[in-house]
Formats: sequence, structure tokens, C-alpha cells
Amino acid sequence: MTVDELLTVGQVAQTFGVTVRTLHHYDEVGLLRPSERSHAGYRLYTAQDLERLATIVTYRRLDLPLDEVAALLRGDGSTIEHLRRQRAAVMDKVDELRGLVDAIDAAMEREMDEQPATHEDLKQIFGDGFKDEYQAEAQERWGETDAWKQSARRTKGYTKADWERIKTEGDAVNAQFVTALEAGLPATSPEAMDAAEAARMQIHTWFYDCSHDFHRNLGDMYVADPRFTKTFEDIAPGLAQYVRDAIHANADRHA
Repeated sequence: MTVDELLTVGQVAQTFGVTVRTLHHYDEVGLLRPSERSHAGYRLYTAQDLERLATIVTYRRLDLPLDEVAALLRGDGSTIEHLRRQRAAVMDKVDELRGLVDAIDAAMEREMDEQPATHEDLKQIFGDGFKDEYQAEAQERWGETDAWKQSARRTKGYTKADWERIKTEGDAVNAQFVTALEAGLPATSPEAMDAAEAARMQIHTWFYDCSHDFHRNLGDMYVADPRFTKTFEDIAPGLAQYVRDAIHANADRHA
């Protein structure tokens, strides 16, 4: 609008999206009174009135009560000082909202951490190492065994964080085997047998009671089942047989 252009209550409401009732209320409480009147007695808003309205709307969008808005508007100072006060109020609100977002994120993270991991979570963690068909086959082969039932009870409530820890520990055990293998140490060396014991204890801790004799059977399966063999061979050539032999050596050590 131009400097000389004056607007009625209805025109201001239509142009700026503020209801007529709101404008009348601002007038009644002395927050914003139209400065001019027409010859017919209609109240008219000037450009300065609309600048004041813009300031009021900004503060109200920050959920400031009208008495606080009035106090801010009564403050002495230039237009730039009013804008600075508006900016400070906005930044205070931004900081408050950021704090609220952080609190919501923390609550969501706590809630998610307490939820059992989904199949999608497991696929994300283990990648190609997690296959639905492998799980189905394992349940078909061992579903009636005590070890399977114990494992199912334990893992039922494991969260994504739990599985991530299991994956990290498993990777660390495999790294122990690889270090010993690449160093040329025999599978009967203390280093290789210690890695085998760490592997057994991870199973024992997280899944089911794993005796040394039972662990022997797992070691045999690592070389008998091509899929298990490939898992180890993808880590390091010759690793499957090395792990199997280290498991047997460790079992002999504890016999």
C-alpha cells in the first residue's frame, strides 16, 4: 500500500488474513487502534498501523500473551530496536523448540532401544549374513532341541542395540582368528584356541548353553555346510577349516 492509502477493518482482514473480530479486540484493549476515520465515521488503518499489526502478529505467533505484547510495544526505541526485540523473542522460541525436539528424539531413542529388533533391523545389521530362509531351515532342523528353544527365549526380546553388540563381538572374534591365521600360527596355538573359546562363550552368553563338545559339532558344520564355509572363506581363505581345527583343539584343551 502507498503512504496515503487507508484501509477499513474489512479490507485489512481480507488482505492480511486477520479476522475482523480479532481487529476489533485489539482495538478494544488498546493494542491497535486505527489512526484515521472516514467522513462516514469508519475507522481506517494507516501504513504505520499496519506495521504495528505486523509486529503484533509476529509476537502472537510466538504465543506471547497480549499483555506481554503490549509491554513490548510500549518500549521506547526505533523500528530497528523493535525488530531486534522480535528477533530475540523468535530465537528464544527456536531454542525452546530445539530443546523440545531433542527431548522427543531422546524419548524416541529410548523407546526404540527397548523394542525387540525386527527382521528389517537384523538385515540392516548383518547384511547378507542374515537370510530368512536360513532361519526357517534352522528352525526346521533344530526347532525341537533344547538349544533352539533356549536361544528363542533369549533372543525374543533382544533389541537392535543388542544385535549390534552381538555383531560387533562376532566381528572381533573373527578378527582374532584371522590375526592368528595370517601370522602363520597353527590352529593348536594358544592364540587360535583363545579365539575359539571366545567364539564359544559368545554363543554361550547370548544364545544357548554351549558346551565344548557341542562346539565341536558346530565347528564340523562350518566345513561340512558350504554356506557356512563360504561365510568364513569370504573373510579369509582357509578360515573355515582353521576355525574348525581351533575349536577342536580348544575342546581338547578343556577336556
